[in-house]
Amino acid sequence: MSPVVETDVLIVGSGPAGASAALALSTYGVPNIVVTRYASLADTPRAHITNQRTMEVLRDLGVEQDVIARATPQHLMGNTTFCTSLAGEELGRVRSWGNDPLVQAAHELASPTRMCDMPQHLMEPVLVDAAVARGSNLRFQTEYLSHTQDADGVTVTVRDRLRGDSYEIRAKYLIGADGGRSKVAEDAGLPMGGQMGVAGSINIVFEADLAKYTAHRPSTLYWVLAPGATVGGIGAGLVRCVRPWNEWMIVWGYDVTAGAPDLTTEYAESVVRRLVGDDDIPVTIKSSSAWTVNEMYAETYSNGRVLCAGDATHRHPPSNGLGSNTSIQDSYNLAWKLKLVLDGTAAPKLLDSYTAERAPVGKQVVTRANQSIGETAPIFESLDGLSPQTPEQLWANIAARKEATEAAEKQRARLREAIAFKVYEFNAHGVDLNQRYASDAVVPDGTPAETFARDPELHHQPTSRPGARIPHAWITSGTRTVSTLDTVGNGRFTLLTGIGGEGWIRAAAAQDIEIATVVVGPGQEYEDPYGDWARLSEISDAGALLVRPDGFVAFRHPNAAPDAGTLLTDALRRILGHA
Repeated sequence: MSPVVETDVLIVGSGPAGASAALALSTYGVPNIVVTRYASLADTPRAHITNQRTMEVLRDLGVEQDVIARATPQHLMGNTTFCTSLAGEELGRVRSWGNDPLVQAAHELASPTRMCDMPQHLMEPVLVDAAVARGSNLRFQTEYLSHTQDADGVTVTVRDRLRGDSYEIRAKYLIGADGGRSKVAEDAGLPMGGQMGVAGSINIVFEADLAKYTAHRPSTLYWVLAPGATVGGIGAGLVRCVRPWNEWMIVWGYDVTAGAPDLTTEYAESVVRRLVGDDDIPVTIKSSSAWTVNEMYAETYSNGRVLCAGDATHRHPPSNGLGSNTSIQDSYNLAWKLKLVLDGTAAPKLLDSYTAERAPVGKQVVTRANQSIGETAPIFESLDGLSPQTPEQLWANIAARKEATEAAEKQRARLREAIAFKVYEFNAHGVDLNQRYASDAVVPDGTPAETFARDPELHHQPTSRPGARIPHAWITSGTRTVSTLDTVGNGRFTLLTGIGGEGWIRAAAAQDIEIATVVVGPGQEYEDPYGDWARLSEISDAGALLVRPDGFVAFRHPNAAPDAGTLLTDALRRILGHA
C-alpha cells in the first residue's frame, strides 16, 4: 500500500455538507482533504431551496454574493400553484417562501439575508471553489472503503478509481458526509431511528420553454393533481423550475413495492407531457433517476473521532426544502468546534455538543418533511380524488366545484382550506430559524423556559436566550449600516455589551481565547438609532451576550457584574469543555 497521506480532517463527500465543511475549515485555517467517489460535482439540480439561516451561514463564510449571483431570487419563487397540469385548470395557489406580504415583513425583520432558489449543481461549485481557493485538497474518483480509529486519529483506506489501487489517509478527525446511504455512518455504527424506502419517486430533468404557462405566476413549484399522482412519491406530481423558464425537473411517484419503472426517454417524456399538458411544446429530456422517500435520522452523530453530517444523519423527502439547508448548518456547527479542539483551545469534550445540538434538529426536519407529504392528501380528499376512480370521475369532481350548489360551495371551501394549510410546508419560517440548542456549549442563565407567542413552526421568535441564534437588528457604525449578525462570526467568539459594560470588556480581554468586543450605544463604535437592538437584546446596556463563532448565544448576563471576569471565565471553561 502507498505511503500514508496525512491531514487534520478528512471529509468523505463533496455535497452540501462536505463542501461546506471544507469551506468552513479552510476559512478557519484547518488543513483538510475532501474525497469523493465521483468524477465531478453534482450534475443535476437536486436540493435547491436555500433559506435565510443558510444564507446567513454563507454570508459569514464569504460566499453569499456568489450564491445570489447564480440563484433564482425570492420574488420569483412564491406562487406555489396547484393545477391539473400547467396548461390545464388552476385549483389554487399559496404565497410561498416569504412572498406573502405578512411573511415577507417577518423575513425582513428576522435576518439581513434573503432566501433564494439555488440548485445543488450550482451551489456545490461555489462552495468547493471557495474551499479549494482557501486551502482544501479535493480528490475526485477517490472512494472511501473503511476506517479504523485509535486514541490519536483515524486511518482511512480509500481507492483511487482511476488507477485502481488503494492507499491510506491518516486524519485526526473524519467527517462522513457521504449521503443518504452513508458507508461512513454504517461503519461507525451510528444508531438510526425511522426507516428507509417508505415510498418511491422519479426525478426527470428536462428543457422546455414553459414561459407561457409559468411567467405570469412565477414559482419554484407547480403541483399537479392528476390520476396516479398519489402513488408513492411526495404526494402529487411536481413540476419544479430549475431556471426560469426553460430548465425544469419533474418529480413523479411509483409503487416502491413493485420497483422503479424502466426509465426510458419515451417513459420520461410521457410523464412530462402528462404534467405539462401540452403535446406540442418541444421537450428535451436531460436525465432520469429513481429514488426512495426516507424517514430516518441518526440518534448520535459521532463515534469517537468519526463525525457525520448532512444526509448521512437525516434522510427525508425534499418537502419544506430543508435538506441542503440542514446539511450546511450541520457542518457550520461542527467546523468551529473542530478548529478549537485541534488548536488546543477547547477540550475534545466540546465535540459532544455537536450531537446534542444537531440531532434534535435533524429529527425535527425528518418528521416535518414527511408530515408535509401527508398534508397533501386533504387537497385530493376535497375533490374525492383519493378513492379508486377513473380519470373521468376525477375530472368530473374537479369540474363540479364550479357549480352553483351548496355541495359545490362546501367543496370549494374544503379545497381552499386544504391548499392554505400547505403553509406548513411552504412558509415554515419558524422551522427555518427557531433552532434552540441545549448542550454543554451553552450556559443557561436561569430564566424561565421560553414560551412561544405563536406557532413555532410558522413564526420566527427572536430571543437572546442562551442556545438561540443572536437576534438580527440593524445598527450603525459611522456611515455604515450593519446587522448585528455581521458583528459576530468570523471564526471567533464575540462579546456584545453597551454603555456601562466596561467590566465585561476587560473580562473579555483577559481571556486566553480571542474574543471580539462590540459596544453598542450613543457615541460608541456601534449605535442603535432605531432602538431595535435595545428591544431585542433582552439585556440592559451594561449587560453582556457572549456569542459563539456560529452566531448562537452561549452566555448571557442581564446587567453589569463586579465579578464579570470570574463569570466569563467560568462560562468559557464550560463552553470549551474544560469545566
